[in-house]
Amino acid sequence: MEKNKRWPVFGPAPVTFLLVLIMLFADFFGGDIVPFDRWMQQFSSSQDEEEKPPQSPFARLVRGKDRRKLETTGFACDVAENSIVCLADLPVRIDTNNNITVYDSSSHWVEEETSVKPYALQKDKYLLQYITPVRILHGANQPPVCQYNHEVPAVIFSSGISGNLFHEFNDILIPLFITIKHFQSRVLIILEDYDPSFVAKYSKIFSRMSSYEVMNPAANRSVHCFPGMILGLKYHDNLALNPSDIPGGYSIHDFRQFIGQTYSLKFTHVSQIRKPTLMLISREKTRKILNEDEMITMMKELGFRVIVARAEEARNVNKFANTVNSCSVLVGTHGAGLTNELFLPAGAVMVQVEPLGLEWAAANYYGNPAPTMHVHYLRYKIEPEESSLIELYGHHHSVITDPESVYAKGYREVRAVYLDQQDVRVNIVRFRKTILQALKLVKNASLTR
Repeated sequence: MEKNKRWPVFGPAPVTFLLVLIMLFADFFGGDIVPFDRWMQQFSSSQDEEEKPPQSPFARLVRGKDRRKLETTGFACDVAENSIVCLADLPVRIDTNNNITVYDSSSHWVEEETSVKPYALQKDKYLLQYITPVRILHGANQPPVCQYNHEVPAVIFSSGISGNLFHEFNDILIPLFITIKHFQSRVLIILEDYDPSFVAKYSKIFSRMSSYEVMNPAANRSVHCFPGMILGLKYHDNLALNPSDIPGGYSIHDFRQFIGQTYSLKFTHVSQIRKPTLMLISREKTRKILNEDEMITMMKELGFRVIVARAEEARNVNKFANTVNSCSVLVGTHGAGLTNELFLPAGAVMVQVEPLGLEWAAANYYGNPAPTMHVHYLRYKIEPEESSLIELYGHHHSVITDPESVYAKGYREVRAVYLDQQDVRVNIVRFRKTILQALKLVKNASLTR
């Protein structure tokens, strides 16, 4: 048997020479060729931009000049359209006595301060006003003395305005997965704007993301030494993970698998559910379905076992996730409850009842993410006659005929009209066609499994 067979290894000079010959050959025979000097410049820059695989788990969170800065100074901030993530791949001291202050030990910095609101969705200025900023002091001459020493890095982020399922997953839990999954639980979470109910609600997720208890800085009030730090969370898109811009290349499929393991979800595909089961998300304040009983009767007549889910039941995520996972179809008016599509088995159907004026939000928050989860999406766009706004404003008011004029007045006006004032009374005959389509999709998914 032949052993230690060696393959020829070419250095950069021969490769460059070969590429030059190819380009000259192409130029000789004509075609749209890039000028030689510009082509060499492009080749040179592409070589410079090619990065070696990062050795540090911190470096996997940044690229290009930010990665080089991190490797050179031990500190860098990744500033994206939606998120800001600051990294310290060197010892830091974190003082929780008066909000959170981080002391960076790098000697490359003159004495200065960086202030960051550690929330993933930076472009949401409405939410950002409720986030407590974290101070980072660079080059401090006399940092406070450490009272506690830790062997793992700190991860600092804010719980924001918890209580809304969409924002909890979209702005916090998915970004947390994106940011620290590759650390394999070897991090300690410091939760700014600490909300005990939020931590308790998602205790199973936190226990899998970190091997340590979540720290409440307001109750802690001491100085901690860490070997490194992540401040803020990376954000990609609504209920989405972009594998090309994430350590480890994780996708929404990986997150759903993580959720399935965390909550011990039974069904991975809709074909495993014997009797077609439909969950109706029942809203109790705004965007209510006024003829809910008629809808339920129609759904049962079509052969569905119907589960009506109310807000009180949905608060217990540990239990409710399994209930959603046992369903073939999820139906609801546009709102945070549709975030539960994350728990549906592959091949299931999510039906969104879309009120007036909410076309963009309905599509971008819940409709567009569904197919990436391998969940079918059906849109039921209501007619003006199905909206309670008709009774308030009449058929010819701009609220009904020209939603863009309301949007021009800003978010608060849009929310007051289309989110807070609006209920729906669906046309049962028309809506029945949508539910029949959902039933057909479920049956086809079972047959083609």
